Amino acid sequence: MPEKVLMKGNEALAEAAIAAGCKHFFGYPITPQNELTAHMSKRLPKIGGTYLQAESELAAINMVLGASAAGVRAMTSSSSPGISLKSEGFSYLAGSDLPAVIVNVQRAGPGLGGIQPSQADYWQATRASGHGDFKMLVFAPSTVQEMVDLVADAFDLGDKYRMPALILSDGLLGQMMEPVVMETKKANVPEKPWAACGHEGKRKHNIVNSLYIDPPHLEAVIKARFEKYAKIQETEQRFEGYKADDADITLVAYGASARVSRSAVDAARKEGIKAGLIRPITLWPFPDKAISAAAKRTKAFLCVEMSMGQMVDDVRLIVNGKRDVRFFGRTGGMVPTPAEVLNEIKKIKGGL
Repeated sequence: MPEKVLMKGNEALAEAAIAAGCKHFFGYPITPQNELTAHMSKRLPKIGGTYLQAESELAAINMVLGASAAGVRAMTSSSSPGISLKSEGFSYLAGSDLPAVIVNVQRAGPGLGGIQPSQADYWQATRASGHGDFKMLVFAPSTVQEMVDLVADAFDLGDKYRMPALILSDGLLGQMMEPVVMETKKANVPEKPWAACGHEGKRKHNIVNSLYIDPPHLEAVIKARFEKYAKIQETEQRFEGYKADDADITLVAYGASARVSRSAVDAARKEGIKAGLIRPITLWPFPDKAISAAAKRTKAFLCVEMSMGQMVDDVRLIVNGKRDVRFFGRTGGMVPTPAEVLNEIKKIKGGL
């Protein structure tokens, strides 16, 4: 059997990125993701890679753009305020049809907020990651092992669809230590005939660009990109169901909140309440098929988040008034407890 290694989430994610063929990292320090950048700074020079601490978050994301345009796998990471500073670069990546992996180890906000875990960047990740019409793939791990597994998927799908991919972690997962199994097979890095790199006169020059002066041309490019997004929405949705097939009350939670919700479901079942959990793994594309199917059999939904309520908006849009959709959350760096979530389940049960 593959050997399990006890690793902190941030460090495991960094090591998994290297295993996925990423040898180029550009970042800037911010708590609570600093272990990720520190791990990259130690490992990449030893394997012939590039680690560069940029002078700012804006500089870092544009270095990622340049490296990706040259055809290599590149990554950056930050925490909430730093991600905001990188948002211009996300739009440029998407507008240039460039793959890259971005990691957000969320902290409490707004503003400087605090360094404790949060999920208040959901809207930013799925709705307003940058200016203009574009999407990013968004993955939401709930364990350290899943952080490891989703890194390779983020790189692979980013390359497949030529678009940026965001891993939405948080301070709890980033600082948590759990046993993990690292991928041992060789990374599958595809050829990139579109890359702007050396060609020895054997082909025409490739141009990587996001500027289109002619409005009809730009509109056509964006519409073609959205046809790709529609295909992704149809084929790349991911979720996990837990005791959800016969649930009267279906919880919807992702990341660290899903861990808490899973314990609350078990506690509710012990008390005879048929609760279940749908855990989105992709936040974009959001698993609307799973939520729609659940709405046909469950009696009520409860969204659990470490925010004042953001993902709950997507659930309500999908359910479209067919079922009651409730919300419970803690914010400011507070993590909900299984007992608190169980209490909310009981409130809903009392009204059914």
